[in-house]
This record gives sequence, structure tokens and C-alpha cells, in this order.
Amino acid sequence: MTTQPPRRGIATVCLSGTLEDKVAAAASAGFDGIEVFEPDLLASPWSPAELRSRCADLGLTVDLCQPFRDLDSADPHRFAANLRRLEHKLAVMERVGAPTLLVCSSVAPDAVADLDRLAEQLAAAADRAAAHGLRIAYEALAWGRHVSTWDRSWEAVRRAAHPALGICLDSFHVLSRGGDPAGFADVAPGKIFFLQLADAPHLEMDVLQWSRHHRLFPGQGAFDLPGFLAHVLDAGYDGPLSLEVFNDVFRQADPARTAVDAMRSLLWLEDRVAAQRPDLGLPERPAAPPLTGHSFVELAVDGVSGPQVGDVLGRLGFAHTGQHRSKPVQLWERGSARILLNASVVRPAAAGVAEVAALGLESTDPTRSAVRM
Repeated sequence: MTTQPPRRGIATVCLSGTLEDKVAAAASAGFDGIEVFEPDLLASPWSPAELRSRCADLGLTVDLCQPFRDLDSADPHRFAANLRRLEHKLAVMERVGAPTLLVCSSVAPDAVADLDRLAEQLAAAADRAAAHGLRIAYEALAWGRHVSTWDRSWEAVRRAAHPALGICLDSFHVLSRGGDPAGFADVAPGKIFFLQLADAPHLEMDVLQWSRHHRLFPGQGAFDLPGFLAHVLDAGYDGPLSLEVFNDVFRQADPARTAVDAMRSLLWLEDRVAAQRPDLGLPERPAAPPLTGHSFVELAVDGVSGPQVGDVLGRLGFAHTGQHRSKPVQLWERGSARILLNASVVRPAAAGVAEVAALGLESTDPTRSAVRM
């Protein structure tokens, strides 16, 4: 049972921008840790040690390095080469300070089909991880060649019986294939090494494309994430609640705003589980006070779009009724409708573009509403 607020994490793949942008956004939104997506680290000028140091400065831990693909092989020579590749990855992890490596089930043509042989190869990999003081979380990709369900990944890990080897449960990979989270109760205590959370709409399409482009944060899709998380916690998991969301829109949006959206989704999820299953020990936050209406809409503008939007507002009957005393922020009103034009944020990538930056809501208790944000 959880006795304190869970640690909250986010994968760098959820956010746009440079690795520096992603780390700063995660820290600012209140996350405790990150998952490092290998392409982000490869594209960054930071060394692994610099990433570790920067995260520590911001109060973040590096909880997971991912992904390591196509480990197992029916070809002994190729498997030996994969172990050498693994050694290099483990050395990088030591410098990053991440304790766990995510190993995906193989999609390669030479993937091992026999579970006993797969277990032997996973144990051999876990031996090498343990020698570095690290561990491996094995994850079933929904499109894996021979391991595509969470229960088959657990069976391979169970047969391997290695202390440095466990499973990673990803809500998308489990729920997209109709998996039953109630079965998590059969996983040996302590063997769920990592948890990744993502929602998604119900779509009739190739599962790989569904996963790579259409995942959502919890509460934004059609999956039963509260039920899923409750089963994971029931099974004794006490690690980070980590978001891993591949979404084309999020990867083009402002990382700071996306990270805040992500954190709110986790808080929503925790609230739902706490309400449904108080026995799991998740903290119950005070209920949100009632909202009574809309206060304003804020548009981010610049020297090009600002005058254009102002002209349109004037034609619609709005009047320029206020100017911030020190910032380039205008108030436009018509009756009870209020629109703010904010030109204080420099956005080189969006020159000449106006976009909604904020929505103001009226609350019966503004202070309590702010505390819940």
C-alpha cells in the first residue's frame, strides 16, 4: 500500500524542444523524475554526466533509460553482438545515473520464440546489468514478434528468475490489446520494476501507428486508466507514476505548457483512484471548489498579429478598455466578454501568429482553486 504521495515522472519523448527544454519543463511542472529517450540524449550537446548534473540541480532524478531494442536473437553470434551493445548502454546509464534500463520485446525476424531460451537470454543480460549495479525492466510491445502481451513478458521474466530482471507495464501496450490488468496480482512481489502511463482514443488502425502518433495523457482518451493503476498498486508497485506519450501535437507544442498539462493529468488520475480505492493509500486532496463562469481569454500575440487581432476585435464591437502599466498587455471588452492581448512573450517560431495562451475562470474560492493547480 502506498503511504505517501507517489513519485511522478515523465518521459522526454512526451515533450518538444531540446533536451534542455524538456528537462526544464519537467522540473517547472513539478515532476520528480524523467525517463530519458535515447534519441534525445544522442541529439543533445550534453554528455551523460552533464544530464545527470543538470537534473540534480533541478531536483529531478533520471529514473529510466529507454529503449533498448531487439536484445534476444535465435542467432548466437547476433545475440553476442547484442550483449556487447548492451554493455555500452549500461556504461552510459552509469554516467547518467539511471538505475533501470527498459528492454523492449523484439520485433526482429530472428527474435526468440521459445520462452525458455528467451528467459536464458534475458538472464544473461540481467547478469551484465547487475554487474554495473543496474537492473532491466522487460516490456512487451503490443506489436512484438513473439512477445506482445504483458503476461507473456512476465512468464519469460518469471522463468529467468533473476533479481535484476523485472517487467515494465505500459498501459497502452496492455489496454490496446485488451489485456486484463486484474492479472497483475499474479506477478511476484517486487517484480514490476517500472510503470508507464498513457491514454488513447479508441481507433481502428495499425497498433504501431496508433501508439506512435495518437497517445494521450490520462483522462484525455478512452482507456480505463484509474482501473489500470489501481490493479498495478494492488500488485504492490511503489515506483514512479511515469507518463510515456507519443503524440504528434504534443511534440510540436510549447514544452512548458505540455508538461503542466501532463502533471494535471496525473493529479486527475490520482484523484480518481483515491476516490474509488481509498484503501490504496493515495493522498486525497481537497475537492475542487465550484467554478462560476469564465473571466477572460488571453491571446499571445506579437507586433504583427496584435494589431490585426485588435482590428478584428474592434470590428466585432469590442473596445480597448485597459493597458497593463508595465507590460504590453491590452484588455478588450464587450459586455461581460473580456479578451487579453499579450505581446510580452517572444515567440520567434510563431511570428505573426496569435494563439490562445490562457483561459480565466471564476471560482467560489480562488485560493483553493490555485492550490489544486
